[in-house]
Amino acid sequence: MSELKIRTRAVGATAVLKGKELPVVTSETGGEINIVTSVSQPGFNPLDLLYASLSACIALSARIAASKLGVSEKLAGVRVHVTGEKAHDEPSRVASFNIDIEIDGDLDPGTRRQIVEKAEEICTVSNTLRGDAQFVTTLRD
Repeated sequence: MSELKIRTRAVGATAVLKGKELPVVTSETGGEINIVTSVSQPGFNPLDLLYASLSACIALSARIAASKLGVSEKLAGVRVHVTGEKAHDEPSRVASFNIDIEIDGDLDPGTRRQIVEKAEEICTVSNTLRGDAQFVTTLRD
């Protein structure tokens, strides 16, 4: 019997801040996002990126869930809107996430609920936020 080897790709992002400029975040795949700090500036601030990551992950995971349930051909679309509530005490953090999901397609309410439940099980971002991830910080010279 042959052995199946799964190769994982390193993923990550790098934020670079020069002088008084705002940071620019670059992904390992070459994507680039300019970070903003003012609520009046168009763009993404760090919390927007957190909410965007969670919403995108849930949406993609819903498509995977529909496929696993054998109903992907009935899934017309998924909309995921994420907001959060910051904690009032220290340390500064998001205390709760509010996830609003709309599923379009010829699907009964029970199947829609199953898609949502499976999507939450599949989503790496939501699993990480619910978990107890370890942080390893290295200061480079």
